[in-house]
Amino acid sequence: MKVAQSFVISALLLLISCSKEKESIIVSASNITEVVYASGKVKAVDQYNVYSTVNGVLQNIFVNVGDDIQKGQTLLEIDNVTSELNTENARINLDLSAKNNRKGSDKIQEIELNVNLALEKLQLDSSLFFRQKKLWDQNIGTQLELEQKKLAYNNSIINYHTSQKRLSQLKTQLQNELKRANVTYDINKKLFSDYSIKSSVNGKVYDILKERGELVSPQTPLAVIGKADTFLLELSVDENDIIKISLGQKVLVTMDSYKGQVLEAVVNKIYPIMNERSRTFMVEAHFINPPKKLFPNLSAEANIIIQIKKNIITIPNNYIIDGKYILVENNKKREIKIGLKDYQKVEVIEGLKENEVIYKP
Repeated sequence: MKVAQSFVISALLLLISCSKEKESIIVSASNITEVVYASGKVKAVDQYNVYSTVNGVLQNIFVNVGDDIQKGQTLLEIDNVTSELNTENARINLDLSAKNNRKGSDKIQEIELNVNLALEKLQLDSSLFFRQKKLWDQNIGTQLELEQKKLAYNNSIINYHTSQKRLSQLKTQLQNELKRANVTYDINKKLFSDYSIKSSVNGKVYDILKERGELVSPQTPLAVIGKADTFLLELSVDENDIIKISLGQKVLVTMDSYKGQVLEAVVNKIYPIMNERSRTFMVEAHFINPPKKLFPNLSAEANIIIQIKKNIITIPNNYIIDGKYILVENNKKREIKIGLKDYQKVEVIEGLKENEVIYKP
């Protein structure tokens, strides 16, 4: 009895299977678009994280999230008491060096006085020596007197030149001290300014990441700023696809924030270095007609259009066998040559004509 039942069931299944027609389509011409998928996010133009170049305690926050800001405006201030004192000390040293370099300063006057005294003594000893020499030429006086006057004259020459050299050395020394004081003051002024963190762009404060009293370092992001209400797309493209990407290509964008909408953008920048961790390249695109509201870091998915072919033979991807065959009448395999592919269909370059019938394997 059981054998008879099994035979009946098998016969029914075979009858149903034989009577069921294979799924088929009539080949027709259509359009196909080659695209490259990319994921990414929205960023404000010129968006960047604000960092301090010095260690310290965050003392003042002069802006709030959402504020419009100007280039050069002070955003934050790090505790700078020590730097302020160093800068003031450097300014005092600079003023002192400048004073010492002025004509008539005490140090210069002192050496100039020595030079004048040495000159006067030289003039006197010169007069005495040449007078004594003239007398000696007339056989008046002694040789000892002549030699004494000559020795005094030579000593005065040496003393005068030495005084002149000291004056020159002092002036050079004071000038060098002034230069060093200027450099030290400029350095301290720059260090002092580093404690006041300023904006590099006209834009908006999108986030403040620290609070007053927190310890910060050059590795600590303090705020996020960028252009106000001007946004771009930052997309990650796989290394296998990057050679297909060119400037000016159209981009179709979908976002969770705008479900059901397809936004258009254009590729305007391709970064020429690969991220070794993700094996992707960064590509920037600008919206053609941006939506009314956008915010930094909104997620986005994009299809970058590489090329579009119109009025060509295409068939669904799931009708392809082993990447190069199709099924035609009488369950026969036929080899074809394929071209472009998208997510649903493939271009057939050779081996198939319009209006032919093919079967789903």
